Amino acid sequence: MEFVLIAIAILLVGLVLGVSLLVGRGRRTTRLDDDAAAGTTLTRPRPPTPTTEAPPRPSGATASGMGTTAEPDAVSPEAPPEVELPPATAEPGLVFETPPPSAGRMTRLRSRLARSQSSLGRGLLSVLARERLTEDDWEEVEETLLAADVGVAATQQIVDRLRTQSMVLATASGQELRQLLVRELTTVLGPDLDRSLGVDRHDGLPGIVLVVGVNGAGKTTTVGKIARVLVGDGKSVVLGAADTFRAAAADQLETWGEWVGVLTVRGREGADPASVAFEAARTGVEGEVDTVVVDTAGRLHTKGGLMDELGKIKRVVEKVAPVTEVLLVLDATTGQNGVVQARVFTEAVTVTGVVLTKLDGTAKGGIVVSVQRELGIPVKLVGLGEGADDLAPFEPEAFAEALVGGAD
Repeated sequence: MEFVLIAIAILLVGLVLGVSLLVGRGRRTTRLDDDAAAGTTLTRPRPPTPTTEAPPRPSGATASGMGTTAEPDAVSPEAPPEVELPPATAEPGLVFETPPPSAGRMTRLRSRLARSQSSLGRGLLSVLARERLTEDDWEEVEETLLAADVGVAATQQIVDRLRTQSMVLATASGQELRQLLVRELTTVLGPDLDRSLGVDRHDGLPGIVLVVGVNGAGKTTTVGKIARVLVGDGKSVVLGAADTFRAAAADQLETWGEWVGVLTVRGREGADPASVAFEAARTGVEGEVDTVVVDTAGRLHTKGGLMDELGKIKRVVEKVAPVTEVLLVLDATTGQNGVVQARVFTEAVTVTGVVLTKLDGTAKGGIVVSVQRELGIPVKLVGLGEGADDLAPFEPEAFAEALVGGAD
């Protein structure tokens, strides 16, 4: 009889332990499901991972870790949780926007830029049209260019070249003067610089773009506009919301992505930015997209620790795929202070291109020249308005036309 009671007791203890394990597993799955629903991983389910690229599991390992002595984190810390998610289905009647292609955007937006820069063009043309140019006149030309943030070295170059053609200026018509000025400005804008974006797939991997900048430069909005430019050019895109210090930044980026049907990878507020950037890059590799664009947190250029974090993000991302483009977003209204900011960023991470925003609201478009000459980094994109499609690839001649103004 005692043996029977002992057997029953053992059976009851086993049943209790089994039920507790099942309950614990059910709770863990519920939390993961809740996280997925709250958008803390992907805004849509991740593309299935090819079996050839899946990380190897130790023999005998199971979902609960039985049959192996290895610690769970030692197997694959980045392995996605085994959660059954429903397949992504389009909402009834949902239609994504189709942005215009990037080609010709600068020309289409030239009139808008010209309105804000017209004082520069009018000032220069009015001086150059005088019958005889005195030293005071040339000083006025210099002051006009410096006021537009062209920079001392570039201003001196322009004035020197115009001086050599002073005989022509004395008899030139208004249209000839304008063409001459456009030509000289185009020259200092660096028409031979490589302004192509590293956004194409290569060696079976997507182009990885990191977007960096100080607080308030319009960085997150710029990332959303870059996504529209790429989609308009027929590319597939994944966005990474690595600005985890502001929940609003991830929400904003997700909204930009939803407009054009682009997947956004985001993390919990306060999560490690490098881990979110890593996840975005891996998602882009698994999904075989053309480009992954990662938004990073805005940071003060005077804070060394924050700047060092950019280097960490780049190193972590490159465990998955090489970073092919690092774009620095600068606010054109900051003038020469923007050049100082840019110089500090180039010391923290290799910046390959500059995006100048808010050029529509300032008469200091010459900052393009200053940034390029001081840093040796080309301006690749410019923001010419607040509209969704007001970001344009930089074209020196079209920009010089807008600076001078007066075109029909």
